Amino acid sequence: MMATQALIEAPNALERPTVISLENVSKSYFLWNRPQDRLKHALFGRLGRSYGREFWALRDVSFEVRSGESVGIVGRNGSGKSTLLQIIAGTVAPSSGGLDVRGRIASLLELGSGFNPEFTGRENVFLNASILGISEEEMRARFADVAAFADIGEFMDQPLRVYSSGMVMRLAFAIQAMVRKDILIVDEALAVGDEAFQRKCMAVMEDFQRAGGTVLLVSHALQTIVRQCERALLLHGGELLADDDSKIVTDAYQKLMYSQPDRVRDIVSSLRREGARAILNERTTIGVSAGTSERRVEVGEAEDWLDPEMPSPNEVRYGNNDAEIEVHGLFAEDGRRVNVVVSGRRYEWKYAVVFPRDAEQVNFGMMLKTVDGMDVAGLSSGRELIDFHHVRRGTRIEVMFSMRMNVVPAAYFLNAGVVGLVDGTFLYLARRVDVEMIRVAPPDRRARYGISELEHRFSWKEVPR
Repeated sequence: MMATQALIEAPNALERPTVISLENVSKSYFLWNRPQDRLKHALFGRLGRSYGREFWALRDVSFEVRSGESVGIVGRNGSGKSTLLQIIAGTVAPSSGGLDVRGRIASLLELGSGFNPEFTGRENVFLNASILGISEEEMRARFADVAAFADIGEFMDQPLRVYSSGMVMRLAFAIQAMVRKDILIVDEALAVGDEAFQRKCMAVMEDFQRAGGTVLLVSHALQTIVRQCERALLLHGGELLADDDSKIVTDAYQKLMYSQPDRVRDIVSSLRREGARAILNERTTIGVSAGTSERRVEVGEAEDWLDPEMPSPNEVRYGNNDAEIEVHGLFAEDGRRVNVVVSGRRYEWKYAVVFPRDAEQVNFGMMLKTVDGMDVAGLSSGRELIDFHHVRRGTRIEVMFSMRMNVVPAAYFLNAGVVGLVDGTFLYLARRVDVEMIRVAPPDRRARYGISELEHRFSWKEVPR
């Protein structure tokens, strides 16, 4: 929950100096109809003949990043994310606009670029360091750290051509992770290697953030954006559509991404005019305390109840409208509807779905999320191997998910969704994100940490020395 932590530890973000500033930055490329048209253009282009077309990867993008900020960048493939990072990193020049970057940048973009396949890993470390402007003396001092982080053993002294692609990525990441930097730019690079190495990469970024480093992060894993960044940018067709709190921006992006094609243009227009909060019907930003009323819980007195002062969540809806979701709510085992529940007890999440049209291969699902958008658990009918091959028009189905709330006390959000097969592709027929907010209360005075409750037992005994 780095984003929340960063907001708590750095409340005066606007007082920090600007380290990245873009003003109306644009980037265009000329796309050729055929490879030979490049030569024709060189020979006859002056005569006014055209053999290709201009493509704008970015158009008039402006924003600032302050020292110590962590900013996520989201958008569909081809929206301009990588081009934007390359311009900031200095590997691509903008076609127009102003760019000012203050500080030393480490960029995890095209990992392994600049390596020589005939050189050993050791030789490539020093080669890459020289490309990055790092002196041989500095790299000699850091080489042991780089080798330990890459963890490729004896392959460090083997030519790169015998490496697997994963080993090349590990070596490239290790170089960038271990060098001194003020700004870290990451483009999907945290997905390299196995799970243990991914966690090590994430830990490096988190340590850099805690030390006050500035991070720009591109990822299709929206949970990572919400967890690691207090702010996010939404790019679409090379245009900056939103710049806001990371949870707000990722919710807007999901609405844009999963809406019907004929609705996308309207959503883009609304984002331009009103911003992300308006299209989400944003009323208030729920803070760390989740804004819910507190009630003292004594040992043995924890109970389920309905809190009328629970804030209304900022719900997001999307889908192709082949289904409509009617939420009933969360219910205790005695049948009462509740929104304040006790950790470790069993509850039932209910909603009904109406099908205005026939639907094929239907799957009902739900998700429990933290306040900062991290998935805690997802359940579905498909996971239970229950098949709904064909649902007729006019059918109304009520679904129930029974679950034990083995999570630590905190605020959470519940989602509901229906997926179906449409023209050979599985799509959301309807989805309601953050449709209901609940607060989980502790069953006793013992402290809890993390997210899940493991129903643990602690025992001990004294043994002879």
